Amino acid sequence: MTVDVPVQPRSAQHSGPPPSSMIERMTAILDAFDGPDPVRSLLEVADRTGLPRSSVHRIIDQMVRLRWLAHAPGGYRLGTRALEVGGLAVEHNEIREAVSPLLHEVCQRTGMVGHLGVLDGPEVLYLDKAAGRSRDSIPTRLGGRMPAHCTAVGKALLATLEPSVVELAFRERLPQRTPRTIGRRAELHRELDRVRSHQGIAVDREESVAGVVCVAVPIRGRAPGAVAALSLSGRLGGPRAPGTSRLAHILVDVADEAARAVFPRCGRRH
Repeated sequence: MTVDVPVQPRSAQHSGPPPSSMIERMTAILDAFDGPDPVRSLLEVADRTGLPRSSVHRIIDQMVRLRWLAHAPGGYRLGTRALEVGGLAVEHNEIREAVSPLLHEVCQRTGMVGHLGVLDGPEVLYLDKAAGRSRDSIPTRLGGRMPAHCTAVGKALLATLEPSVVELAFRERLPQRTPRTIGRRAELHRELDRVRSHQGIAVDREESVAGVVCVAVPIRGRAPGAVAALSLSGRLGGPRAPGTSRLAHILVDVADEAARAVFPRCGRRH
């Protein structure tokens, strides 16, 4: 004898308790917008997440206000912020995939600590970090952030922007990380002028971390500005610490090779 088993709605199939924290609930709601249909009704989102309909309605209202979701005929769809972040993540992954082998190779060759970073407002976001043979302890991490005005990566990227853009991005007084950190916006403009006059080569002399020197160059694209920057860092007086001019020469060659690796993938975005 066969027995027809009714198909359970997704809410009944929801395994475990519904998400409790706000971040978990927002993530569950965003995950509900998978599949070929871009629009979900309030009932569908509640059904897919296992959350009470009243909670879903309240959270969605906030997500619409913050542009994570948007109103659509018949319900809601992903908003522009979700699409912007998704597109940015794809581009960053493509850059890292193309450049990381070059970064790790140059770190093995020089024994220095290397970084691949992009500009995010007044900060640098590190897409990759490689240590090579170096035992130097540099307090940075993959996915970490640092103020752009005090890092070689940040200055290399800022120097590719119009001064008016830099003027808007920074206040008159800049956060100090060490006694050598640039503290005034006018001083930052002068430093960026020096970077521009030295073919985009930027140097951090204990400005972000005491005892650490760093050299960086931008990875330039087909449009003004730069898609990312590469750097090599080391402790002052380290046994394997080459001079900054030698590091700059090495990095310029690597950045040129990195640009050729990136733009077959990312050129359509520029």
